[in-house]
Amino acid sequence: MKIDILAIGAHPDDVELGCSATIAKEVSRGKKVGIIDLTRGELGTRGNQETRLAESELAAGILGVAFRMNMEFSDAFFVNDKPHQLELIKIIRQYRPEIVLCNAVDDRHIDHGKASKLVSDACFLSGLLKIDTKFDKDDAWQEPWRPKHVYHYIQWKNLEPDFVVDVTGFMEKKMQSVKAYKTQFYDSSSKEPETPISSKNFTDSIEYRARDLGRLIGVEHGEGFNVERFVAVDSLFDLK
Repeated sequence: MKIDILAIGAHPDDVELGCSATIAKEVSRGKKVGIIDLTRGELGTRGNQETRLAESELAAGILGVAFRMNMEFSDAFFVNDKPHQLELIKIIRQYRPEIVLCNAVDDRHIDHGKASKLVSDACFLSGLLKIDTKFDKDDAWQEPWRPKHVYHYIQWKNLEPDFVVDVTGFMEKKMQSVKAYKTQFYDSSSKEPETPISSKNFTDSIEYRARDLGRLIGVEHGEGFNVERFVAVDSLFDLK
């Protein structure tokens, strides 16, 4: 199955927090979107890998994506090396996305920056003819494939975006997908330990960041992204 967009996160909930309104918008336009979680988030303070799996599946259903899968890399301890790159190359070649969305280039959680570079490197290497891969051991050898664009969503840190997507009308869907992770985010009745993302202030910040980015581009809500190379347009009139 060829897809249009592959959204990748170091942990279940990264994609929801970073770019789920954009995903929901593209799905509504008929685009095929897949989500890859690199780890099970097994070192998270709240919940466990089983609850995170159930929550991620619920969130995927809310967003209407074509598939979601977990690479089961080691939370906090995965590295950007050949074995991890090859596993991602298999996925990229299998689904042949035009666009890859991935973690912030710099962030509070060390996994986010690591995942950002790992995914970016795998996207480049996936286009090299002399790297041989099979999706499964009994499958045919895969053809090279390099996504046209790699965009990095913004997470904890207020990075300055290179472009902002108008996601007006899709914030409710985003918030539903985020709140699918009941163990992770604000719940006044929860007895779990407090974390930086479990406060009401953090949940509120998802909305007010989107409103602020929307304000800056003259719409109601926006999601920001960073690029690895200049964004090209055919005409000045393509710019909003």
